[in-house]
Amino acid sequence: MDRQEDVIVVGAGVVGLSVALALRARGFGVTVLDREGPAAGASAGNAGAFAFTDILPLASPGILRKAPKWLLDPLGPLSVPPAYALRIAPWMFRFWRACAPARVATSTTAQTALMDLSKAELEPFLAATGTAHMLRKDGNLQVYESEAEFRSSLPGWQARADHGIDFRHMGPEEMAEIQPGLSPRFVKGTFTPGWYSIADPKDYTLALADALRAQGGVLDRGAVVAVQPEAEGVVVSLEGGAQRRAAQVVICAGAHSHHLARGLGDAIPLETERGYNTTLPTDAFDLRMQVTFGGHGFVVTRLTSGIRVGGAVELGGLKLPPNFGRSEAMLKKAKAFLPGLRATGGVQWMGFRPSLPDSLPAIGRARATPRVTYAFGHGHLGLTQSAGTARIVADLLTGARSRLDLSPFSPQRF
Repeated sequence: MDRQEDVIVVGAGVVGLSVALALRARGFGVTVLDREGPAAGASAGNAGAFAFTDILPLASPGILRKAPKWLLDPLGPLSVPPAYALRIAPWMFRFWRACAPARVATSTTAQTALMDLSKAELEPFLAATGTAHMLRKDGNLQVYESEAEFRSSLPGWQARADHGIDFRHMGPEEMAEIQPGLSPRFVKGTFTPGWYSIADPKDYTLALADALRAQGGVLDRGAVVAVQPEAEGVVVSLEGGAQRRAAQVVICAGAHSHHLARGLGDAIPLETERGYNTTLPTDAFDLRMQVTFGGHGFVVTRLTSGIRVGGAVELGGLKLPPNFGRSEAMLKKAKAFLPGLRATGGVQWMGFRPSLPDSLPAIGRARATPRVTYAFGHGHLGLTQSAGTARIVADLLTGARSRLDLSPFSPQRF
């Protein structure tokens, strides 16, 4: 029989590595298994933001009002390829139900609690992993093209104000002072100073992998195809027939996670938001902070690797080929919105964001066994919520009392 390990973490993205480091700090022997290795998926190509002020779920009445217009544009902020429309219909129905005001209120409360925990855990986690120098606190500027667009955003800002989140609304002159080079088409903006970011998400995730190795953790390559309980632990089966055994397993495999959960009796409706971006050279624009073009569903971010233009949502699963026309459409808009942007020499990317219809991740025990814990489905917020999720999982595995109510995140809530 194979040697039994303490904990196997499935997935070497930012959530999986954060969980592994938190468990290692509690004294567990930890092995991380990933089909491609660290930072191979969405953790490498995201916008690099710790969006702690994004307490409002994507599933909301506001998105329902915008969705019909967006869906008519195949290169717009939200699209569903015709080849995938029938398959995603059940998920879209659940998403529609999650937009009911009472459900939005419940999701917002849960999201806020996870954001607060994640923010509280972040800087101690960075210090413990030697990555504190990568943190930036430049803020975020959300811009609006009309008074009507600005007014429609105010209920969301009131919800943030009720929670004590700091922001200030401003006109074109003040916007130009903090971020020169914006098109005059933007008549209003909202600056959020408490918006953090990381110097580069791929470099950060790779640094977490290095920190785990330095602290005695193990990272191995292997595509996990099944996770099954046995009398004294859990069997992890790999592509090719090899097996590993552990006392406990944590599934953090991003957009692939629900396939493993299904084998444990949990039908979790995870879908894949395909995100696109283009990373331009570092001197492409004098960007002082992250700028969000909410009406168009994308952001522009300054990273050490370049100026990243990306976002939008394409609900298209794991198998359809990329449509890089989406990257090109965002880049064309960015050039119009930032007239001084030099939009040449960029590198395109597409990645998979694991999303659940109510915008909350699945964090908790598997139905079949308490020896398997889930921590996936963070959508756009994997980096943001990684340190908080790591704290929750470490508490679960050690029997410590959680710092927040986990029932809204239950994998069995569906």
